[in-house]
Amino acid sequence: MLLTLLFVLVFAMIVLGVPVAIALAGASAVFIFLDGRVPDVVVVHRMVNGVDSFPLLAVPFFILAGNLMNTAGITERIFDFARAIVGWMRGGLGHVNVGASVIFAGMSGAAVADAGGLGAIEIKAMRDAKYDPDFAVGVTAASSTIGPIIPPSLPMVIYGVVAGASIGQLFAAGFLPGLCMAVALMVMIAWFARRRGYPRDQAFRMSVLGTTFARAFLSLMTPVIIVGGILSGAFTPTEAAIAACAWALFLGLVVYRTLNWRRFIRVSVDTIETTAVVLMIVAAASIFAWILTSNRVPEHFAALILTISDNPIIVLLLINLILLVVGCFMETVAAITILVPVLLPIAVQMGVDPVHFGVMMVLNLMIGLLTPPIGMVLYVLSRVSKVPFERCVAATLPFLVPLVLVLLLVTFVPAVTMWLPTLLYR
Repeated sequence: MLLTLLFVLVFAMIVLGVPVAIALAGASAVFIFLDGRVPDVVVVHRMVNGVDSFPLLAVPFFILAGNLMNTAGITERIFDFARAIVGWMRGGLGHVNVGASVIFAGMSGAAVADAGGLGAIEIKAMRDAKYDPDFAVGVTAASSTIGPIIPPSLPMVIYGVVAGASIGQLFAAGFLPGLCMAVALMVMIAWFARRRGYPRDQAFRMSVLGTTFARAFLSLMTPVIIVGGILSGAFTPTEAAIAACAWALFLGLVVYRTLNWRRFIRVSVDTIETTAVVLMIVAAASIFAWILTSNRVPEHFAALILTISDNPIIVLLLINLILLVVGCFMETVAAITILVPVLLPIAVQMGVDPVHFGVMMVLNLMIGLLTPPIGMVLYVLSRVSKVPFERCVAATLPFLVPLVLVLLLVTFVPAVTMWLPTLLYR
């Protein structure tokens, strides 16, 4: 009865517009007060323990690195370089959009940072080239989901902390699925370009490629520093995030001189606000997840799933469906913190490696960023593009098809995810 009340309270508060962190913590506090078996101070104790983790230090630094890159003009250089590489293809700016997101993914690890930073540049360029606004928004929204799959990745840091999985292995596991997403989206863009008669953006010229590469070279060193440092063992993910911030500051203040102290203070304030929101959600979701675990909800849920079927294919499809639905209604960090203790034991029972499951979960929840009613990426792009939210939703729907196909590939072909971490770590 009390567990039912807990879920009803959380859902009701979220529907009423209460922030997710307050909804989770408030409902948990009510449950503990009515249950009476543990003291109320457990709420605070569990919330503090939820964020008392060294790997979580990577979160503010990756957020800061992404904000610094957007402010320091690094994203413009990346866009120009991607344009020189793939702009010659039919529907060139759509392919540029995806290529730039792949490169930026190795720097920020956040879909919203990609959409807010690169998105503004990409949509303006596509509109100036007479692309349909809906197509521009759809491509930008879909390509932004690559960011948290290709390392580094903020959601994978959170997953690694909650699941006790190696963050280095999770980063390695996301690399090939991220490239598969890029290829699938580019195939979709090519189909749209041929159907609608979109032009090639520019002819391929080695001189332009060389010039843009030279301008972007130091910016392109950012993913080399982050990913290379982690995979080589020179950095932990947390140390790599700090190195990324230091490198972005060096580029913005010393090399490009596009970052002044006024902008730096504004970026720092934005980072503090975003970090506070993320960590509050982690803390609140920690007490909620503890209540579920202590009341054996994961075991009961696993038993319920297995009564439907014990076929691994059916069970994995059900898990994917659950994650896709949850992604429509819940913020990514909260969903990971709450659902990992519930779903991971079922996946492991089906023979799924925790690292493999982490990529599955993050990819599912990234697709959720493109679906209403939460759809954070859609809200950001609606603001950036001045396109109504409803039109953003409709424009993004066709691009969910290649993303879901990649999700099925990742789910049922483990080698796509596990080949690289097995090669590097096992």
